[in-house]
Formats: sequence, C-alpha cells, structure tokens
Amino acid sequence: MLLLALDTATPAVTVALHDGTAVIASSSQVDARRHGELLLPAVDRLLADAGRALDAVTGIVVGIGPGPYTGLRVGLMTADTFGLALGVPVHGVCTLDGLAYAADLDGPFVVATDARRKEVYWARYADSRTRVTEPAVGRPADIADRVAGLPAVGAGALLYPDTFPQAHEPEHVSAAALAALAAERLAAGEELPAPRPLYLRRPDAQVPKNYKVVTPK
Repeated sequence: MLLLALDTATPAVTVALHDGTAVIASSSQVDARRHGELLLPAVDRLLADAGRALDAVTGIVVGIGPGPYTGLRVGLMTADTFGLALGVPVHGVCTLDGLAYAADLDGPFVVATDARRKEVYWARYADSRTRVTEPAVGRPADIADRVAGLPAVGAGALLYPDTFPQAHEPEHVSAAALAALAAERLAAGEELPAPRPLYLRRPDAQVPKNYKVVTPK
C-alpha cells in the first residue's frame, strides 16, 4: 500500500505519503490564497523526498471538507485527476475527522475550523476516532450551548475563545493525520466514502441579482 493524501479545505495546503504502516513523508504550507499554485509542486517535492514515483501510489486520500468552495475544490479535483490517471481508488475523509485524529483526545471534544463570515465549521466527537454529530456551519454564539464545557481544537476554536475557552492546537488539518486515519480504517475493512465535497453553504462568489445576459444580435 502507498497512499497519497492531500487536503485543501483549510488554509493549509497539506500532502503526505503512507505505506500502510506509517507516514513516510509529509508537508504542509499555510496560505489560504494559493492552494492551486502550491498543491502540485508540494506533491512533486513529497515524492522526490520519499524517493517514490507517482505510479507507485495505490490509492488517493483527500479531505472532503467542510471548507470554502474555492479551496476545497482544488484538492478534490486534483485527487480525482490522480485517481483517473493512475487507475487507483480515491478515498474521501472528512477534514474535521483528520483534525480530531491528530488531536488524540480520549474524552468528548469539539473540532471547529474557520468558515469565514464570522462562522465555524464544526462537529462533536466522543474520542479522536468517533464523530457523534454531522458536520455543520454556524456562528459561535449560536452553538455555544451545544459545545459548552468541551475542549476544542482547530482554527475556528482558537478564533473564538468566548465560545471555546478550552481551545488548543492542532490549528489546521494535516494530510499525515488523514493518511494515517484512512490507512487504519482500510486495514479494518471499512469502506471509505467517495470524495464528494462537504460545502455546507453556497460559494461566496455569486451572480449579481440584476445581472443581464448580453447576446450578440
């Protein structure tokens, strides 16, 4: 097994290789505006550093969000392209699950990432491997009673200490955690979901209400 994992659902552009036993290489860069520019060079460097060829990859793991539309689709389209070109399966993993796995907490806690617009993408977990609510988006003040008293991880939690007073790192997801979680689930015989995006809301860029289509006469 050689899994290539990547995620662009948060400001981090993160990639990793997992050989079925352990992560053998990983890289992360935080730049919310350059996902498309940074991702493929990061994969090239990762493979070179690990001394592996792209055609040795047996599966792709990609974070499916939730995340902003523009950034998230970069990772998903890249993963699909690799899967088609190599003829290998593409496995989707919730980005929040990757953060939870990296947090390695035993008791109940919350994962919250920055959704912009003064909102967070969030979910509750029983432990680092068990999500107990579906991913959702909302204003921190509106969900305060649902997360009260729980530790929290992620950039969204760190941004709003009034709602998440017990917030701590990791701030962004790592592809290393996604790869390790996917490898663990695959080894247990689980079927990972197809890489379909968790957008949770419409994209920021929309056609103006009074937009008029002009056609040539």
